[in-house]
Amino acid sequence: MSHSTVPRTDTEAEAKENRPQAHGGATGAGKQPPAGKLSLRTRFRRDRVLLLMTLPAVLLVLLFNYLPILGNVVAFQEYDPYISDNGVVSILHSPWVGVENFQRIFEDSAFWNAVRNTLVLFFLQLVLYFPIPILLALLINSVVRPRVRAISQAILYLPHFFSWVLVIAVFQQLFGGAGLLSQLLRDHGYDGLSLMTDPDTFKFLVTAQSVWKDAGWGIIVFLAALASVSPDLYEAAAMDGANRWRRMWHVTLPALRPVIALLLVLRVGDALTVGFEQILLQRDAVGPGAAEVLDTFVWWNGVRNQDFGYAAAAGLVKGVISLGLVLIANKVAHLMGEQGVYKK
Repeated sequence: MSHSTVPRTDTEAEAKENRPQAHGGATGAGKQPPAGKLSLRTRFRRDRVLLLMTLPAVLLVLLFNYLPILGNVVAFQEYDPYISDNGVVSILHSPWVGVENFQRIFEDSAFWNAVRNTLVLFFLQLVLYFPIPILLALLINSVVRPRVRAISQAILYLPHFFSWVLVIAVFQQLFGGAGLLSQLLRDHGYDGLSLMTDPDTFKFLVTAQSVWKDAGWGIIVFLAALASVSPDLYEAAAMDGANRWRRMWHVTLPALRPVIALLLVLRVGDALTVGFEQILLQRDAVGPGAAEVLDTFVWWNGVRNQDFGYAAAAGLVKGVISLGLVLIANKVAHLMGEQGVYKK
């Protein structure tokens, strides 16, 4: 009895049509992608709108973040910008000095002083500044009345919009030699003081300025993470007899841990950048011995002293160290079971 080669049902026809063809078959079809995995062309067609939306941002990042990396070549040159009006021509015609600029850096005591000041400020801000947004977010999140919570968040967030010039002017009016604190001490028979010109307290002053200005910005990130915590978890913990502190320790903090790990990795990667404008505006008041950091060191040697190759070498060393810190911190985050900046 003969059998028809036409599929008997529509389901069989679809199955035959979608069945992958073997290599070297009569149809000559190529290898099909594995089940559940879309081809690059299919994914591009599916996400083309999103890709077009991100294209301007990608171009800006390439133009202002990655293209200038090519200028690090001047770290190996005695760069002279006055050779030509064209910066590219100046780079091509500047004499090469190899690693001479790096040798000068490692023999320069001013560079190591800037490294020491940078690391001291970083550790102070990591210990004193980094936990404050977390604590403030927990405090605001515990407020029951939404109106009070919104007003508190707005007041704490407002200083983020102030420029560093305004922030330092406010601190000058409070803690300067003619500031409110000095006047109050003089009115009560004590000697006045000026914290703004004291090299010994400068690092604490800078940390206090950073806390006052940017703590509100960090609160937003942690409040967003807290908003994703299900209220059922708090109710279940309360039914099990957990008080407010135990609910915070066993529910709230575990919910914040991934965000804390991510921000900590980013903060460690940014360890050598402790605030260029903030430090530069106060550098002359306390002297370079206490206020010189790597960013101001690069600016002073490159812009003020016109030693561009030397400054570029210092900036390149800073970038390499920062990259290494990011990789180390991200590895530690992985060992702690967190994702970090990128997955394994």
